[in-house]
Parts: sequence; C-alpha cells; structure tokens
Amino acid sequence: MQTLPIIQLSYLVSAVLFILGLKRLSSPATARGGNTLAALGMLVAVAATLLDQSIIDFTWIIVGVVAGGAIGLIMARTVKMTSMPQMVAVFNGFGGGASALVAAAEYFRAGEAGFATDAAVSIMAGVIIGTATFSGSLIAFGKLQGIVTEKAVKYPLQRTTSFLLFLGLLALAGYLGMRAPDGQLFLGVIAAALVLGVLIVIPIGGADMPVVVALLNSYSGLAASAAGFVLNNNALIIAGALVGASGLILTNIMCRAMNRSLANVMFGAFGAGAVGGGAGGADGDRVANEIDPEDAAMLMGYAQSVLIVPGYGLAVAQAQHKARELGDLLGKRGVQVKYVVHPVAGRMPGHMNVLLAEANVPYDQLYEPDDVNGDMENADVAIIIGANDVVNPAARDDPSSLIAGMPIIEVDRAKRTIVLKRSLNVGFAGIDNPLFYLQNNSMLFGDAAKSLSDLVEEVKAL
Repeated sequence: MQTLPIIQLSYLVSAVLFILGLKRLSSPATARGGNTLAALGMLVAVAATLLDQSIIDFTWIIVGVVAGGAIGLIMARTVKMTSMPQMVAVFNGFGGGASALVAAAEYFRAGEAGFATDAAVSIMAGVIIGTATFSGSLIAFGKLQGIVTEKAVKYPLQRTTSFLLFLGLLALAGYLGMRAPDGQLFLGVIAAALVLGVLIVIPIGGADMPVVVALLNSYSGLAASAAGFVLNNNALIIAGALVGASGLILTNIMCRAMNRSLANVMFGAFGAGAVGGGAGGADGDRVANEIDPEDAAMLMGYAQSVLIVPGYGLAVAQAQHKARELGDLLGKRGVQVKYVVHPVAGRMPGHMNVLLAEANVPYDQLYEPDDVNGDMENADVAIIIGANDVVNPAARDDPSSLIAGMPIIEVDRAKRTIVLKRSLNVGFAGIDNPLFYLQNNSMLFGDAAKSLSDLVEEVKAL
C-alpha cells in the first residue's frame, strides 16, 4: 500500500514535536511543557498510523485505548511520589514487551516464504532487546519495591555466563533469520532473552538503580526503533531512536555521577561491589552529636546561607512540602536558601527534582553539586534530609572505600551540618558515613516529615 503524503507529513510533524519535547525536558522549568509536546507528537503519530493502515473495524482498538487510558489515569492519580521509580521501571518493561510482541507477530506472519535479511535482523533485534528489557525491568521493579533483594546477587562465572548466553542468542537468531519460521526455536529465543534480562539486572545493587532505570529506558527505545523497522513505520523508528539515544546519554551522566563505567553497567557487573560490608552506627569511640529542633532552628534562622540537601529519606517520608515550607520561612527571614540535588539521589534519574517540583520549589533555587562545592566553606548551615552516600566524605578521602571517587556534595566542609535521619544506619551502598561523627555535624533523629514540621514551628517562633 502506498503511503499518502499527508501521512508522511504527519510523521514529520510528530518527529519535530518529539525533538522539541525532548529538548524542553532538559530543564525542570520547561519539562512539563516538553512532556505535553511529546505526548501530542505521539497522538499525531498514532492517528496517522491508524489512517495509514486503512483499518475497517476499530472496535478492539477503541477497547484498547479506553482500557489503557483508564489504567494510565488511575496510576497517575494513585501512585505515590515515593513509588515513581517503580512505575518508571514498569513502563520501561511494558515498552520493551510491546515491541517484542510486535516483532513476534511479524515473525509468525511471514509464513513459509521466510524473511528478507533486513526484516530478519529487525525482528530478531526487536524480540531479543524487547524481551530482555521486559524481564530486566521486572527485576528492577522488584528490587525497588522490595520484592526482590536490593543486594547485588553474585554467582560464579557471572559475566561469562551472561556473555555466552548472549552469543548463543545471536547465533540462534541468525539461524532462524535464514530459514522459514520455526515456532519452537523462536520460543527458545524468547525464553533465553527473558533469562538474559534477569541476569543483566540481578547482580546490580539497590544503590545503583538510577543507572539501571536509565539503561533499561534506553533499551526500551532501541526495541521500539527495531519494531519501527519491522513495521516500516518512520515515526516509531524516530521515537525509538530518540528514547534510546537520550537514555544512553542519561546513563552516561549517571555513571559519571557515581564514578562508574558504562561498560560495567552493560555487562551486568555494575554496582556489584557497592553493597558490601560496613557497619552502621557509632564505631569504637566515635560519638554522633544530637540536636533538638529548637537549637537546629536557631542555627538556620540566624544564618546567612542554608543549603537543603534532599535524599531518598525525603521521598520515603513524603516530606517535600515541609522542606519547601522550611525553605520559604528561612527566605522570608533573609536567609539565602539553596536546594542542592545530586544526580543519583533517590531511586531513579531526577527523582529529587520531581519531588521538589511537585512541592513547587522555585527552579532558580535548585543547584547541582558543582555549583556549590567550590564555595562550601562559606555555607553557614547544610541540612541533609535523608541523604547518605551522596554526602559521604569517604568517597573523596578514602581510596579503599567502596564508593571511592564518587562525586559527592561536600557538605562536611560547611560551617555546620544537620542530618535528618531515623538512625545511624548505613545507606544503600552499605558503608558507614564519617560525616555523622564530625564535630561540626549534628544529628536530628526521627521521621523526616515530623522533624521538618518541628523545625518549621520552631522557626516560626523565632
């Protein structure tokens, strides 16, 4: 069937909207508008594809749209901000699984005639990448949800096993691509790809989930692009390529933020050592200084500059609104307030940015570690809310540390630090934090939401 010019023009419009939307996603201030543009582009692409295929009966398509829209609406309204990483992981899995289903349908539709070489490559790539993304994303979801252990699961010959399985998959896919469809062998490819996805993600610890989520997002884009080649759909090819490329760029950014290698991530060894030993709590003669909300409020209320450093504990306590309220009160007192966000704080890329945006924290108050580390000595108070590994000075000072070389927010060089945390337990990396025992640090123990509420009341009373 010859594609009408209006269809190709629609695909071009959708591609432009995708690119503009992706561009606007690079800034928190424009991200919401970028998301709207990208969604509009997808709507144009879907409508054009349905018209292009000259579909006679839209019954099941309408059913799918209504059911999917209802599920999406319910999830958008009910999923808590703390569960956003899990939802992103599920979305990545569904994207990969959908692409794999499209490729599989085309495989079985080919009949005895077999495939052209380019079609065979696209189908096998879509099935392998999509299926591995699906199973890997389910494992990532399980780790984030606590269903699967957050620790890195290691076993003998881990990387060798994954590599040999991958080579076997390529060989079997190549064999199937050169002959008529074979249902049993094809199901073997699917099963092996499912296992490969599990083997890729299971050795990665909970501390490294932001990188895993970004990488799986990239894989889902590559699978979608392969499905686009299978269907000869330009919009799907472009959309998948954009997701795949942006996901790889984001993965690389996450790797740099954790001082890790992209190759280690791709071969399933990333973060395996990052959840080793390390005792929590006071060690030997080290003592952590405690502080009460009244004294903490005095320190912040009469300071010239205060840094607010959010971490996963902020998300767990759903305390982002209280953090913003505290920042607003300090600002009214003439205190310069900055929110310093580490790229891998939380459980997915941009997790803290999403939380702070949801609390309407002004974008001009958001800073990255490099923006403040050079002038940290002049910060009067740094208040750390549920963050641990991203402020651990061992990454900078201890070459033998499991997180050695990881760029951190160097709050230990501020004049005073206050850590809001339930206990002295270790973070996701599984190692103790020397910051807790420094003379210029004080611990405000308890639930972050309760502690921030107390600080807000005390600041009001000043």
